[in-house]
Amino acid sequence: MNFEELLAFLGRNQMLSLILAVLTVAIIYNEIARLFRGFKALRPAELTVLMNRENALVVDLRPSADFGKGHIPGSKNVQMSQFDPESKQLGAAKALPVVLVCKTGSTAGDAAKRLKKAGFENVSVLDGGIGGWQQADLPLVKGRG
Repeated sequence: MNFEELLAFLGRNQMLSLILAVLTVAIIYNEIARLFRGFKALRPAELTVLMNRENALVVDLRPSADFGKGHIPGSKNVQMSQFDPESKQLGAAKALPVVLVCKTGSTAGDAAKRLKKAGFENVSVLDGGIGGWQQADLPLVKGRG
């Protein structure tokens, strides 16, 4: 297919062309935003390595009831409504890798931005949240931890 044929196709299929252009811009925007957000998303396997090798602090932002039903071993429960980057519990961990976990991974991103603003250097979120952890068939523990 040469350039003239491509232009003719795009001219005949204007709606399809518009949809393709919008999707392309959206994908590019999403990738650029991910590069500049200041934290990274970890896969469950990467989190286990970080916990075992670098003593990462895992902060579970879900409600206490959900945390009690099952959470990542060693994680600490801090509800989003009480999340304070300047608290003693979090402030003492500024030198450690901090990984934030929520139900799906979206709430943790907001908390990660707050930690970065507070001066935390090594901040990550669990990609897919606790659901991603479960899909990877990794263990959960019940109770308050």
